[in-house]
Amino acid sequence: MADQIVPVKPQVASSAHVGSFEQYQKLYDESVLDPQKFWAGVADRLDWFRPFDRVCEADFHKAEVAWFLGGKLNAAYNCIDRHLAARADQTAIIWVGDEPGNYTHITYRELHDQVGRFANVLKRYGVRKGDRVCIYLPMMPEAVYAMLACARIGAVHSVVFAGFSADALRDRIVDADCRVVLTANEGLRGGKTIPLKQTVDDAIAAIPSVHTVLVAKRTETEVPMSAGRDRWLADEMNQQRAYCPVEWLDAEDPLFVLYTSGSTGKPKGQLHTTGGYLTYASYTHELVFDWHPGDVHFCAADVGWITGHSYIVYGPLCNGATTVVFESTPVYPDASRYWQVCDDIKATIFYTAPTALRALLRFGDEPVRKGARDSIRVLGTVGEPINPEVWQWYHDVVGEGRCPIVDTWWQTETGGIMMSPLPGATPCKPGSATFPLPGVQPMLVDDQGTELKGNGVSGNLCLTGSWPGQARTILNDHQRFHQTYFSTYPGNYFTGDGCRRDEDGYYWITGRVDDVVNVSGHRLGTAEVESALVAHDYCAEAAVVAIPHEIKGQSIYAYVITGAAAEGVAAADVEETLKQEVRKAIGPIATPQRVQVCSGLPKTRSGKIMRRILRKIGEGNYDGLGDISTLAEPQVVEQIVAGHKAGVGGQV
Repeated sequence: MADQIVPVKPQVASSAHVGSFEQYQKLYDESVLDPQKFWAGVADRLDWFRPFDRVCEADFHKAEVAWFLGGKLNAAYNCIDRHLAARADQTAIIWVGDEPGNYTHITYRELHDQVGRFANVLKRYGVRKGDRVCIYLPMMPEAVYAMLACARIGAVHSVVFAGFSADALRDRIVDADCRVVLTANEGLRGGKTIPLKQTVDDAIAAIPSVHTVLVAKRTETEVPMSAGRDRWLADEMNQQRAYCPVEWLDAEDPLFVLYTSGSTGKPKGQLHTTGGYLTYASYTHELVFDWHPGDVHFCAADVGWITGHSYIVYGPLCNGATTVVFESTPVYPDASRYWQVCDDIKATIFYTAPTALRALLRFGDEPVRKGARDSIRVLGTVGEPINPEVWQWYHDVVGEGRCPIVDTWWQTETGGIMMSPLPGATPCKPGSATFPLPGVQPMLVDDQGTELKGNGVSGNLCLTGSWPGQARTILNDHQRFHQTYFSTYPGNYFTGDGCRRDEDGYYWITGRVDDVVNVSGHRLGTAEVESALVAHDYCAEAAVVAIPHEIKGQSIYAYVITGAAAEGVAAADVEETLKQEVRKAIGPIATPQRVQVCSGLPKTRSGKIMRRILRKIGEGNYDGLGDISTLAEPQVVEQIVAGHKAGVGGQV
C-alpha cells in the first residue's frame, strides 16, 4: 500500500495553484533557479506601506536571515483592514463552541472592531511596540483578537498552549519577559473545565514584573481577582473605541515568539518576523489547500501551536478566508463530531492531525457516515507522518475517494508547510509528504554531512536555502539558534528529522533523529521531561525515550533510578508519583506512558546513556539490542529487560 500511487483529481485553478504535476515541476524549477525573483513576486500578495528594497540576505554559516528588507507593513492590516472594502460583511471566523450546535459567526467588520478595542486596552496598560505579551487562552475568539491586537500595535505575542502547567507557563513568561498576561477564568474542552486563571495565578506568584492580567469570561465560575492587577477583559474592551491605528513595522520586526521543546531541556523561543512569515503563511495556505474565495477553512488545531498560528489565523485571514476556531475535541460528545461540524458550517477544507484520525478509526466507519461531508473537497494532515492505513481510510471513507489529501510536513521553525502534495497536481503515495513546495530546497546527508544524491536513499533532512517563513532566532539566545540548526551540517539548516527519498523521488519523513518526542503532534524535549522527573526526591537519575503508540504516534517511556527518599516505597507508587510530577511540571501531554524503576542505566564507559537500547526495550524488541559488550555494565540491560517484561504500564 505504501508504494501505491493515488492519481490526482483535477481542481479548479487559482492564482497560487498549479493544475498538473508538469506545471508544478516548471514552477519549482523557476523558484530554485532564481529564488529572489520568485519570492518578490509572491510577496506582492501583501499590502505594503513601503515597498521592500531587497528581497533576501541570508548566510546559513552565521545563521543570519532577513527578508524583504526596507519594506514596511502590518500583519493585522493585511488580515483585516484591507478586506473591509469588499468583505466587511463576510464571515471571517466561525467559532465552534465545545457543546454541539454552538456556533458564532464573526464578520470582518466585527473582527476589525474587536481587535481595535483589544489593541486599545493593551495600549492603556502600557503595551508598546516590541513588548512581549503572553496569551494563555482557550480556543475562543478572544485568542484570535489578542494575537491580532498585538500585531496591530507592534507588540510581540507569545501564545502558550492552554494545557501547559503553571511551571511550564512560568518559564515562558520569564524567558519572554512578559509584563501582561491574557487568560480566561476557565477553559472548556470535551465537556470538562480547565482552571486557566488558577494556573496563571500559580505561574506568576513569584513574578512581580507581571503588572496586568486580563481575564476573559468563558464560564460562569467565579475566580479570585487580584486588586490592581487582574481585570475583566470584557469590561475593559467596553470602555475603548473600536478604532486603533496600525503601527507600520519593518518587515524584520518581530511578529511573535512561539516556544518549542528542545533536546537540551529549556524551551526555545522561536522568533518569527512580520513580512517573511506573513508572505509564507498566506502563500502556502492558498497553494496547498487550493483555497478559493467562498471556501470555509476548518483547521482543527489549537492556536497554542504553530499550525494554529499559520493556518487558523494568519494564513487564512491574510487571504480573506472564512476560518474556523474549534474549541472541542474530535470525540465529544461522540466520534462523529468533526463530520457534524463540517456539515453544519459547510466546511470545504478540513485539516487535522494523524493522532485524531487514528483515534477516530478505532470507532469504525459508522460515525463518519452519520454525516454527509459533501461540502469537503480537500483533506489535510499535519503534525507527524500519517500511517498508510490511516491515509487510505481518510481518503476512502472520510473523503469517499473524491477528495485529495495534502499530507503536510513542516515545523514551528519553518513557519509554514515545506513539503506537501498539491491538490489536482501531485500523484500521492499514502504516508509520503511527496515533494517540496516551490522555493524549498531539501537535501539528504549522511551522518558525516556528505550529500546523498539520487533516489533510493535515506539520511538526515537538511534545507539548503532560505525561505521567507523561517524563524530568525531563538529569543535572547542566537548562539543556541546557530548551534541547534546550523552547526551540525555547516551551511545548511538541519531539520532534526530523518528522511527517505524513494526510487520515484518521493520524500518520506521517518521521524526525529534527536532527543525530541512527538506526542500527538506536540514536540516535547526528552531533557525537559527528565528534568521534571529528577526534580522529585524519588528520582536520582532518569532517561526518557520515545516509543511507538497506536493513537498518539509516539509516547514517552521513562527509566528512572530511585533516590533514598523512595526507599521502601512500592514501585507502582513511585511510578504514579513521578507521572504526576511530570504532569504538574509540563502538562498532561507530557505524562509518561510508563515509568520503569531500574537499578542502573546502559552507559558507555565514557558515561553516555545508550538511548538506542532503551528505545528497543521500551518497544519490546529484546532481540534487536545489538552489541552491548562495550557498555560499562552490560548486565544492567538484562535487568531492564526483565523489569519491562514484568509489567508494561497502561496507556495514558
